[in-house]
Amino acid sequence: MFEPYLGASILGRAREAGRLEVAVHDIRDWAEGRHKQADDYPFGGGQGMVLKPEPVVGAIEAVRDRADTGRGRVVMMTPQGTPFRQADARRLATLPHLVLVCGRYEGVDERVREGWVDEELSLGDFVLTGGELPALAVIDAVARLTPGVLGNEASHADESFEAGLLEYPQYTRPREFRGRTVPEVLLSGDHGRIARWRAEQALERTKERRPDLIGDNGGENED
Repeated sequence: MFEPYLGASILGRAREAGRLEVAVHDIRDWAEGRHKQADDYPFGGGQGMVLKPEPVVGAIEAVRDRADTGRGRVVMMTPQGTPFRQADARRLATLPHLVLVCGRYEGVDERVREGWVDEELSLGDFVLTGGELPALAVIDAVARLTPGVLGNEASHADESFEAGLLEYPQYTRPREFRGRTVPEVLLSGDHGRIARWRAEQALERTKERRPDLIGDNGGENED
């Protein structure tokens, strides 16, 4: 599930260049017994299966302390976690080693959370079949902020959420497409005017689409 995405485009080139290292581990390798069982029925009854603590903790302990950078920060991907924001990506990008735990089925035995997980993250208020897609999203967001991964280190500076606002509208050739034209200010060559227009557009777009972000940054929401 991971390798096709991690081996393509920007992330693939970053891995080949040694800017980014990602290893995928199967928790079943740490499962016990002849059948290497990694899940079991929940105590107290209920639907589905729960990942057993032995293989998950075994995997965490083996991987967490493996890197030369020292103990990795263990992050579990779960709908119960804190919503993942760009600020989290910036924070995690400063760390040398991350261990992302992907839940499955009805979840992971609660004792794993209590004793071996440093934080829990969620992509939003919805449920997926597993934590693999959220983990890939975190890897992508964090990797883009890692020095040397993007060809242009300044390319993410104006993106959505970096300044607490959504990004301003973007245009490219042709100047006219099916009756819709590029704003004249972008063709003026006046960088000051362009910068002011982009700032205004970013603020207006955020007020319209994500007014909660204005509140998060000390601004005032319009009625």
